[in-house]
Amino acid sequence: MSTDDVLDVLIVGGGPAGACAGALLSRTSMPKPLRVAILEPKRPSVPAAGDAMDSRVVAISRASERILGAAGAWDGVTGPRLCAYERMCVWHASVSATSADVLRFDAADAGEPNLGYIVETRLLQAALLDAFVAGGGVLDSAQLINLHIEDKSVRVETSRGEVRARLVIGADGARSAVRNAIGLTAESADYQETAIVANVTTERPHESTAWQRFMHDGTLAFLPLADGSSSIVWSADNERAVALLAQSPAAFAEELNRASDLALGATRLLTDRSSFPLQRLAAHRYVAYRCALIGDAAHVVHPLAGQGVNLGLLDAAALAQVVTDALAVREDPGALRALRSYERWRKSEVAFIGTAIDAFDRFLSHGEGPVSRLARRGMSLVNRSQEAKRFFIGRALGVTGELPRAAIR
Repeated sequence: MSTDDVLDVLIVGGGPAGACAGALLSRTSMPKPLRVAILEPKRPSVPAAGDAMDSRVVAISRASERILGAAGAWDGVTGPRLCAYERMCVWHASVSATSADVLRFDAADAGEPNLGYIVETRLLQAALLDAFVAGGGVLDSAQLINLHIEDKSVRVETSRGEVRARLVIGADGARSAVRNAIGLTAESADYQETAIVANVTTERPHESTAWQRFMHDGTLAFLPLADGSSSIVWSADNERAVALLAQSPAAFAEELNRASDLALGATRLLTDRSSFPLQRLAAHRYVAYRCALIGDAAHVVHPLAGQGVNLGLLDAAALAQVVTDALAVREDPGALRALRSYERWRKSEVAFIGTAIDAFDRFLSHGEGPVSRLARRGMSLVNRSQEAKRFFIGRALGVTGELPRAAIR
């Protein structure tokens, strides 16, 4: 990367959100191509056909599918490792997995081919970075050292030298070095929960269905994988999680059988268990002069609704749209006027979704009082209303709200 020229955009972090922003911007139709670079020290490779499924997976919504198409990455994601899920079953531990009170969503009820896809995080990231490079973007393995906002550009110190950019996008995660360097603050809260992730085989086939059970000490999800196995995401209170992680694979499987109410029959671990602490994070501001935050650098939500990556991809598409619209009328893409429109747009959407997810965790995963009982009753009522189901399916697909152009087609 030359230190003599000023980049249009420098993205710090090549995870799904950062790579998506880069791929969209590198494909922007302008009189001349935008000069876009991504700093990403660890570029994943596309998994080989015979590789075992990784346990780190994400759920991709319809809106995200469209964004990936616009970014040129969807063809890199589709194939034998991608699993479409057609149904969702959600229930509370107070009822049986076979009860009529289990909340069931079916894509056919909404006239959709599926409700979304389960994809390995490494495959998604690799496909987006490949699309970015194919679109003319520059991928640099350097690490961020510091940055200095100046009048006409940002001077960025990296482990491989100094570069300048008209706009810097922080896509470097919850502990964002970009956010810290430019003095943006964030409010964070510890859920006092730990997510346990692993792949399992089940006695009965997953039937292209995502399963989720709310318990009194957390939430358990089974996500269908393309090879017939399932990825579990067990969000358990910390004390419970420590005990689960200390168990032998056989003993853990027995606990998993009880927690799942044997919805898919007996289970057996296929991979090692990994874990990570759960927190909520909300940046007070998403932007500063010549800088913007996307993805986990701007917000982190509970994984129980599988919305983290989808929110990040929507951030990427919204910011790419704001930047290209500004450039189309010869405005400075780093000016606060344009960047604040992105902030207002995405901050309100994320706040709404984050609040809803927190309510699910509080009242369905942990609650015991009258509000929690009302919430459980509400699940049963939704199950009896096709109109209510279509509303929730629309939210899950990500096709409602104020969408960026890349998410609409």
